[in-house]
Amino acid sequence: MPDGSDFPITNLPYGVFCPTDGGRADGGGGGRRIGVAIGDQVLDLGAVAARGLIDEPSQMLRAATLNEFLASGKAEWDRVRTRVTELLSEASQRGAVEKLLTAQADAEMCLPFDVADYVDFYASIDHASNVGALFRPDSPALPVNWRHLPIGYHGRAGTVVVSGTDVVRPCGQRKLPEGEAPTYGPSQRLDIEAEVGFVVGTPSERGSRVPIGNLAEHVFGVVLVNDWSARDIQAWEYVPLGPFLGKSFATTISPWVVPLPALESARIAGPVQDPEPLPYLRRAQDWGLDLTIEVECNGTVVSRPPFASMYWTADQQLAHLTVNGASLRTGDLFASGTVSGPEPGQRGSFLELSWSGREPVTLDDGSTRSFLEDGDTVVLRASGPGLNGTRIGFGPCTGTIRPAITD
Repeated sequence: MPDGSDFPITNLPYGVFCPTDGGRADGGGGGRRIGVAIGDQVLDLGAVAARGLIDEPSQMLRAATLNEFLASGKAEWDRVRTRVTELLSEASQRGAVEKLLTAQADAEMCLPFDVADYVDFYASIDHASNVGALFRPDSPALPVNWRHLPIGYHGRAGTVVVSGTDVVRPCGQRKLPEGEAPTYGPSQRLDIEAEVGFVVGTPSERGSRVPIGNLAEHVFGVVLVNDWSARDIQAWEYVPLGPFLGKSFATTISPWVVPLPALESARIAGPVQDPEPLPYLRRAQDWGLDLTIEVECNGTVVSRPPFASMYWTADQQLAHLTVNGASLRTGDLFASGTVSGPEPGQRGSFLELSWSGREPVTLDDGSTRSFLEDGDTVVLRASGPGLNGTRIGFGPCTGTIRPAITD
């Protein structure tokens, strides 16, 4: 196991990969196969199942996405995790298992699951306060409803992409403060939002609610999310219905889905909430997560947002998402919203880091950024404590900005 690996045996995240050598013939799923990350290797679960090393009621581990496995439910998730741990731990299995490993350097990562619906929340009190101060300086920073419910909106599932996918600068309408009318063209205020996302496995029935204590029955695991944002397009369009084209062009997720059991040691109580939420939002368990995110732009770490500071936690978000009877579907993704802490070096967007362009960020090469330029590469990373003193990582969540298509 390489020192400092994101993927110790206490992690075992799931992803979908294509071996760059064309793959083996026995794993199924065409060129794509389900794998588990261990150190700097990937264990091919399709090949594990094909060799009879794991009981498989269906061919869900030989599929080209995680969706069938996600839908199988918590008991099956736990059973497969236990068996994979055994295979990677027992000396008697080493000879068989080593033949089924692929170096991560020789694997192309794919979108791990087909995204059914995408919901984005606004759960950081520091981020919400910063945005309020920037855009509503003469009004209270937080909307009147902010402390009473986890505010969210529905995004665009079809533009969720896997880490490493380039992001084309979006075009749209934007209106300068001094302008009399909007103009059309490429966004000049392209931004990131460093977030954490939760992946739904077990669906729910339309008309039913998911109680706040049932997060682990429905949520399979966690990914990193970069919710790319065109601030100038967003600012002109968002009243009265909220974000639309300013965010729908791309959302990047990390390729590995970290299962909830891997994050047991990272669980913490969420912050004290005042006023106390309504009964359906009152926490039954601790679902804050002690994760530190790292935001890197062109090789310079510009921010380290703390996920532990999030005011609204994932269990509250899931309960609120379904309180009206809206159903969950396998492959739903709901994200935390921008993660920001109370200190300037903990802000999870360039909007905040540059204070809307008034305080540009200096990179290690001496250049400055208020917002992203063509060719910029942004990498999100995150880690938290794991069992037995290990460190649980997520792998990189990366995207590079390409010029707008203006034809």
